[in-house]
Order: sequence, then structure tokens, then C-alpha cells
Amino acid sequence: MKTNFICTTCGVQQAATQAEPSNCIICEDDRQYVHWNGQQWTTQEALQQEYKNIIYAVEPQLYRLQTEPKFAIGQKAYLLQSPGGNILWDCITLLDEETKRQISALGGIKAIIISHPHYYASMVDYSLAFGNIPIYIHAADQQWVVRPDAAIKFWKGTYLELWDGIKVINCGGHFPGACVLHWPHGAANKGILLSGDAVQVVMDRKSVSFMYSYPNLIPLPKSDILNIQDSLAGFNFEKIYGAFEPHIAQEARAVFNRSISRYLQIFK
Repeated sequence: MKTNFICTTCGVQQAATQAEPSNCIICEDDRQYVHWNGQQWTTQEALQQEYKNIIYAVEPQLYRLQTEPKFAIGQKAYLLQSPGGNILWDCITLLDEETKRQISALGGIKAIIISHPHYYASMVDYSLAFGNIPIYIHAADQQWVVRPDAAIKFWKGTYLELWDGIKVINCGGHFPGACVLHWPHGAANKGILLSGDAVQVVMDRKSVSFMYSYPNLIPLPKSDILNIQDSLAGFNFEKIYGAFEPHIAQEARAVFNRSISRYLQIFK
């Protein structure tokens, strides 16, 4: 019997195989790392015995999904409720019946949008659970998809128009296809940015960071910083929700601008 094994370090589910894969290409990339104890695998069924998902509101129409206790890199996803259909921004690994029930009670999911490969997680399982819904991934990151599926839609260019004014923006940096999502009606129509790791909210919540690799502390070149700046020109946002716990609760556009300027000073 073939199994979709899951890497315990990055949390990404692999294509089905008879035996455990020999390696995880996402962890072997220099933006991630192989566990110090070596490559290890688990399964969806095993996770369901040890972990549970917590789903809670962080804003009106915006819910955070996270797994407890912490699994892999501690990924968090967001469910955005919108009149045109709900969006799952990024993905977590664990999917159980209680998670399906809670998401269904919130209106289900119309589409899954992935910011970058460290959030591929169990995206195909989530798609299947909600009716083979589309998974949108930027084509620049296609090589990192380790569980191909017909539901995955690779898109190109800088902007992906969704519905209700929501846009996905390819700003690059962390990965060539790294994206953020702009929700113009969030924060009482002042705008919210769901930023993944492309625009990383840091612990002081007064600034954001931009890195090629966060765990290995590899910075981005100036050209990538400028591309992130240019791709978000003209977008207003009062708040930023990043890949992990902290968020920028007010004046996030100004925080972003100051952080860009600080980085550019380094290159002078």
C-alpha cells in the first residue's frame, strides 16, 4: 500500500510511495535544513493521534489555523471569509474530521492560495476534502511541488486577481514565486496583508524582515528588496499577518516602508 509520507522537519507531504522516501528536497535546499538527527517521516494518520488543530478568529472574517503542540516549523494558515467564496491562505499539515467540520461551519473553502514551498504541507489533502478545489501556486516555484495533483493551478506574472478585490502578489525574495495576499476590505476597509515569509513580521512588531533563508540567516540581495518594494507599490494596508505569531496591528504600510528603507541603507 502506498502512503503519502510527511517530512517531520518541514511538514510537507510527499507523493505516495511504498516505502519512506530517501530524502526531502525542500529540507535539502539551503533555505531550510535537514534535521540534526537525520531525515524522519510520519503520516497523516499518525499525526491525528498526537496533534489537534486550533481555529480561532483574529479579525472579523479572518481565522487562524494552527496545530498544537507545534509540528514541523510551526506553520499557520488563515481562512479568509469573503462573499465570493472563502480562501485558505497557506496550509498546515494536520487534517482531521474536526478540522473539516469547523471549516465547513465557517462556509468551507473555494480556493487554496500558497505563499511559498514551506507551506505546501497537506494542501492536496485539503483540496480533496473540500471538493477538489483549486490550489494556486506561482509557476516560479513549480519545481518544489513534491505531490503533484490536477487541482494545482500554476499561475504566472505579478498579480493574480481573485474576487471581491482580493489580489495575490508575486513579490519574490524568499523564493522566486513567493507571494503575499492583499485583502482590501480587511481592517475596516483599510486593508490587510497576509504576507507568509516574503514580508516577515518580527518579534518587536514594529518592523518587518526580508530574508532568503530565515533558519540559516542568509540575507537577500538589494535587487530582491527593490522587487518586493516595487511589487507592493500602490497597495494600502493597515495590518500585516505574517507566517507566525506576531502581527502588525496598525500603520503597517508605514512599517513596511521604514523597514525597506532600513534594508536599503545597508547597501549604500
